[in-house]
Amino acid sequence: MSGAAYYNEIDPYAAAWLRNLIAAGHIAPGDVDERSIVDVQPDDLKGYTQCHFFAGIGGWSLALRLAGWADDRSAWTGSCPCQPLSLAGQQKGHADERHLWPAFYSLIEECRPSEVFGEQVASPDGREWFAGVRADLEDVGYACGSADLCAAGVGAPHPRQRLYWLAHLNQAGRRYASQSASSTERDGHRADGVGRWIGHWDRDGEQARFADGSTRRTKSGVGIMVDGFPGRVAAVGAFGNAIVPQLAAEFVGAYLDIERLAA
Repeated sequence: MSGAAYYNEIDPYAAAWLRNLIAAGHIAPGDVDERSIVDVQPDDLKGYTQCHFFAGIGGWSLALRLAGWADDRSAWTGSCPCQPLSLAGQQKGHADERHLWPAFYSLIEECRPSEVFGEQVASPDGREWFAGVRADLEDVGYACGSADLCAAGVGAPHPRQRLYWLAHLNQAGRRYASQSASSTERDGHRADGVGRWIGHWDRDGEQARFADGSTRRTKSGVGIMVDGFPGRVAAVGAFGNAIVPQLAAEFVGAYLDIERLAA
């Protein structure tokens, strides 16, 4: 049965979490599909307003809401698995069976959503991955942009450096995408006068500095394997694969700001 949103998540624990979040109203209402993305066909997505692939625990749906993106406005999101590209993994890259961009791209090419948002590790391999993604999407009429952002920039007690990216369909969108990607300077201050800003992560000092002069540590000091935390392995895995919704919301919000200015 189709609904406002489609969530594709292969991990049973995360899929159950998604259903709980939907039931509680924390993310857009919709359906959860536990099949691999390689088994999903374009016809399966008919009737859905938003499609969230590699949905995890619904971070992209929440990010869209935080940014002011309505549940009934079309959008696709997908944070492809980073293990093939992560410095912590085996670094098999495109030879890794978890390199699922081709399956995601095939659905995008067929269904042509107006906007696609994604996230990837901000490593050299992650950037190389996005270069291929950008080439694929531009070949079929998308304008693409990206920004290297860290969670400490929105006050989180950890860096979690990630490459956020977007694709906008048709040539008119090329201006929006390029401006959105360039409107946040490396120190997080907007260059376009809109007023949106995030903090700057000081890698050496392990702290984030904000426009008002305040600072915040980027390491919480809390161990990930806490005694007495039931189901902690599955939960830590779900958290570890999740995006930071507040940071993604800043990225989406920058796009919306440019869209409003250009209207």
